[in-house]
Amino acid sequence: MPRPIHFDLGATDPARAIAFYKAAFGWTVEKWNGPFEYYDIITGAPGEPGINGGFVPSTGGTLQTTLTVGVTSLEEAMARVTAAGGTIVGDIRTIPGVGRMVTCKDTEGNSFGLMEEQRPDKHVELGELSGV
Repeated sequence: MPRPIHFDLGATDPARAIAFYKAAFGWTVEKWNGPFEYYDIITGAPGEPGINGGFVPSTGGTLQTTLTVGVTSLEEAMARVTAAGGTIVGDIRTIPGVGRMVTCKDTEGNSFGLMEEQRPDKHVELGELSGV
């Protein structure tokens, strides 16, 4: 059954957001070493209940929290979302070393992500990064 696997929090001032969540909850935050600015949030030790997330820097003033659901087949999950009355927002994006994802909206207008994690048998080229 698909489950939440990740969350993203918008941040107009990533340093301020990092300081807040470290002080409030003791979370660890590390700058991601990828092709765009992003900060990984580690909310607990491996094996503990819960999920990790990240900060998405926002320069446009629009902030949102996005929950990402892990799926085994992105295309099948997208079909189930639209059959249930939801919509797909934008194109499938490939994040090198992570997987493929797409943003959706539910019937209430809430945004969420679908993520098909990269498997060892699915090689992802850095040049495939799109839409991010």
